[in-house]
Formats: sequence, structure tokens, C-alpha cells
Amino acid sequence: MKYRIYIDETGNSDLNSSENINHRLLSLTGAIISLDYVKEILKPEMDEIKNKFFNQHPDEPIIFHRKDLINCRHPFEVLKNPKILKRFNSILINKLSRWEYKIITVLIDKKKHKDKYKIWKYDPYHYCLAILMERFLFFLEKKDSIGDLIIESRCGKEDI
Repeated sequence: MKYRIYIDETGNSDLNSSENINHRLLSLTGAIISLDYVKEILKPEMDEIKNKFFNQHPDEPIIFHRKDLINCRHPFEVLKNPKILKRFNSILINKLSRWEYKIITVLIDKKKHKDKYKIWKYDPYHYCLAILMERFLFFLEKKDSIGDLIIESRCGKEDI
């Protein structure tokens, strides 16, 4: 069986912003899912939700970004309607509780990292990614399986 880990971050890796309480933490989260399960269950059910509420177009796939969902930004404007929002949340929470996946999260306190390592500082993003990948490898070894990864685009120089 082949697994994939889908990775995204919350926060930023800029150590200079670590003094700001709103930018002090960085976390990387990975969702580990069997690719067969993605193909047969998760993707069709996710697409069903996206089509039902947001009229998803095949050429413009919808990505559930938390900020956009919460702020009802395009294409989530319909969630401004409390009845639709309640129905959407109910369906999504039901699916999230039923779908089969494992979650790994790595969190770093950038301020503590910066204070502890005065001369040589490992990039917080790379540090979290290395630990996340190590845990994914442990998972694959335990399952005697193989895997790959997809990381959400960060844009600009971070992607390079």
C-alpha cells in the first residue's frame, strides 16, 4: 500500500518576527492517507461537498483554506448565510470524523529557538519539516509501506 502525507504550515519561519506573540509559533501539519482511500473515498466525497456548496469547476479546483472559509472569501461567500454555514459545518465535521487518516503536527517556538541558538540557527521551517518527515518514515516502516508527499505551496522564495 502507498501512503501520501499532505503538508501545510501555520505561521511563518521568519525568526525576526518571533518577538511578536502573533508570530512566535510555527507549525507544520501532515495528513497521512492511503492513496487508494483518497481515490476511492476521500476525493469523491470531498468533491461532492465542494460541488454541493460551491459549484466547483474542474478547471478551478477549490482548496479549503481555513482563513478563506472563516472570512467567507471567494469562493466561500455562500457561507455568510447562517443556515448554509450550519449545514456545511455539519457535513464537513461528520466527514472529518469518519474519514481514515492520521495527523502529525510539529510545533516550534521560534523565540525560544532563537534565544537558545545564538550563532547557528536551523531554519524553523526546515527543522519542523525534518521532524515531520522522520515521523512519516516511522509510520511507513511500521506499515511496511511506501509513501510520498505533497507540500502546500508557500509562494515566492520559500518554494524555491
